[in-house]
Amino acid sequence: MGTDPRTKEYILLSDFDQTLSFNDSGIALSELIGVTGFRDRIQGLSKIHIVQQGGELAYLLLHDPEYRRVRREHLVEVGKLIRLKQNIGLLFELLQDIEGHRFSFYVVSAAPEEVIQSALEGIIPADHIHGTRFRYDAETGEIQSIESVPAGYGKVAVLERLREELNIGQDRVVYVGDGISDVHVMLHVNRQDGLTIAVSENKHLTQIARRTILSDNAIGVLVPILEEIVGWDSQRIHAFLESHGFVLREWERVRTDLLTISSATPPPELSAGA
Repeated sequence: MGTDPRTKEYILLSDFDQTLSFNDSGIALSELIGVTGFRDRIQGLSKIHIVQQGGELAYLLLHDPEYRRVRREHLVEVGKLIRLKQNIGLLFELLQDIEGHRFSFYVVSAAPEEVIQSALEGIIPADHIHGTRFRYDAETGEIQSIESVPAGYGKVAVLERLREELNIGQDRVVYVGDGISDVHVMLHVNRQDGLTIAVSENKHLTQIARRTILSDNAIGVLVPILEEIVGWDSQRIHAFLESHGFVLREWERVRTDLLTISSATPPPELSAGA
């Protein structure tokens, strides 16, 4: 069955590290290979501005002697260790089930693409994931060069390419992020009258994002989408979540929306990491 021509098409882009997950990929990788001082190295790179914010791990993997031993299989293994927020797969499904609206969901992050694809395997299609891509030496498996890093303005480039491919209007974009590497793309989306959602209390983002949502459940981002874009009131939002087996038990409206969501009945296994 084809899509109803009256359906409004949107694109939702989400960061990965600490947006869809609780872990930082760089920290998880460092622990796996036994390297210490990851945060200090990142801070050092930030101070000298040698790499875009968010692209520090890619730089270390290419240039730091202790990280040069990392191979593709290490990145895949790290992905399996990442602790995900609840119900990412269900969020992907519910975005297709909003009357009159359809959201194409993509992940864009400076984390290595192998890490994200491994972490979200069976939850988000691999072709909906855009992370840092490396070229590997065919014989040794060593990282040879960086093909692309979606950090800083690089996220804007990914967004615009996807928007053009999907023929999505400038004002029909939602971006979800948690840190300073999301500032460029959030400013870009705001200028085009899209919706920006912060999922942390990072002061650089909360001053920019139109909404801030704090929840350990990925479907929490539906609340501002249903309010700001679909135009539903709180009663209808509650009813929608309940129809899918969830109760919005706490919704503390301050400058930040603090959400606690739980299953109305003992839930089945919805997705990995749920």
